[in-house]
Amino acid sequence: MRSFLRRGLGLRARVVLAFGLSGLVLSGLLATVTYGVARNTSLDQRTRSAERQFIDNADLVGESSRAEDTSYIDLLQSLPQVAGGQSIANIPTPEDRWVAPGGLTPEDLPTPLVDIVGGSDGAYLMRYSNNSQPTLAFGIKLLPAEVGYYEVITLNEIADNLSSLALTLVLAAAGTTIAGAMLGVWASSRILSPIASVSSAAQAIAAGDLATRLEPRADPDLEIIVDSFNDMAAALERRIARDARFASDVSHELRSPLMTLRASIDVLDSRRHELSERSQAALDLLSDDVNRFQRLVEDLLEISRGDGGADIEVSTLNLLELVRNVTSFTGHDQIPMTSDDERHQPLIDGEKRRLFQVVSNLLDNADKYAGGATSIRVASSRDYVTLAIEDAGPGVPRDERQLVFERFARGGAARRRGAGAGAGLGLALVAEHVRMHNGSVWIEERLDRGPGARFVVELPRSEENDEA
Repeated sequence: MRSFLRRGLGLRARVVLAFGLSGLVLSGLLATVTYGVARNTSLDQRTRSAERQFIDNADLVGESSRAEDTSYIDLLQSLPQVAGGQSIANIPTPEDRWVAPGGLTPEDLPTPLVDIVGGSDGAYLMRYSNNSQPTLAFGIKLLPAEVGYYEVITLNEIADNLSSLALTLVLAAAGTTIAGAMLGVWASSRILSPIASVSSAAQAIAAGDLATRLEPRADPDLEIIVDSFNDMAAALERRIARDARFASDVSHELRSPLMTLRASIDVLDSRRHELSERSQAALDLLSDDVNRFQRLVEDLLEISRGDGGADIEVSTLNLLELVRNVTSFTGHDQIPMTSDDERHQPLIDGEKRRLFQVVSNLLDNADKYAGGATSIRVASSRDYVTLAIEDAGPGVPRDERQLVFERFARGGAARRRGAGAGAGLGLALVAEHVRMHNGSVWIEERLDRGPGARFVVELPRSEENDEA
């Protein structure tokens, strides 16, 4: 049961459940004790009062039984009774006559009481159920006339009162349980408030806001957590800033020798007719590697600028037109492109250069690892504009769909095509640029469930969409 609660219920639900169960157990225990005390007290009080009245009545019957002309009917009718009480007497005659003015019959008396009273001269009490009604019966043998005198008292009034009390206690227990659960809701909100703050701060840091810190609290129990979290966030911010500076500095330092190499290669290429065939092949290999190295350095600089918190130059863009410009510029205009509704412009707020690179890198990634993109689709919803690019390549395994957006990470398709296919920064730049635009990017199955992958970019719609 405990393991089920750990797996199946959250912390808030467990706190509420604990308060509710505590209220139920305590109120149930209190109700049980209260009912037991009230029941015993009521029965004892009724029994004592009935017993005193029975003894007084037995004395009157005993005094009257000494007279020979005693009218037992009139005598029993004149006796005072407690609530619910009736009298019956057994007169010792040859017919063993019973006298009961109130309609009581010998069958209403418990047989063990009649037997024990008939065989002794003491007074006796018995509690029993008569026709499903709780009943008290007293009996005594009066000497010297040997008259058996009995009183029967029904306890229906007490039973009704106890039933009402039980219903009240059950309702009170239910109310206490609900109150305990509501108290649990309030307590869980108070308990989880610091956790929610930590969670929100962690999400903000994960989204790139490294300056996020927790507000100091007066609670000494939470002060350690707040200080530890803030110290961790500060150390993380310093580490990322240091890594970003390192990547930026290295990239800047590499640009000068790369420009020298590029210029030297251009000089050699201008006189390639003077080179041997083998030297020309070596020159081509060197030129390709320098180009790839140059793109790597440019990508590193771009990423380091994003890590450094560079601002983006926001303008309102039509994503559909932007995609068309990219495909035309990069020679991908033969790829089929569709839109859900071209009459409503899919406007977004963003920087054209970065978004241009997002689309270009996705198309370039499809060329390298999937044989090229097979379709492009731009769609709009109430809050977002999405770009989906499908290919017919080997696809991306589920366990690599997040990995491929990491820096220098390369999926299985890239490894199969050799180490020279790319440095693993193209999709990392896509993820970084999309993040800077408050969007998201992911990989999923193709809509037709065919072979390949579907890269989806989701960006917030511009407010101008609503004004149009």
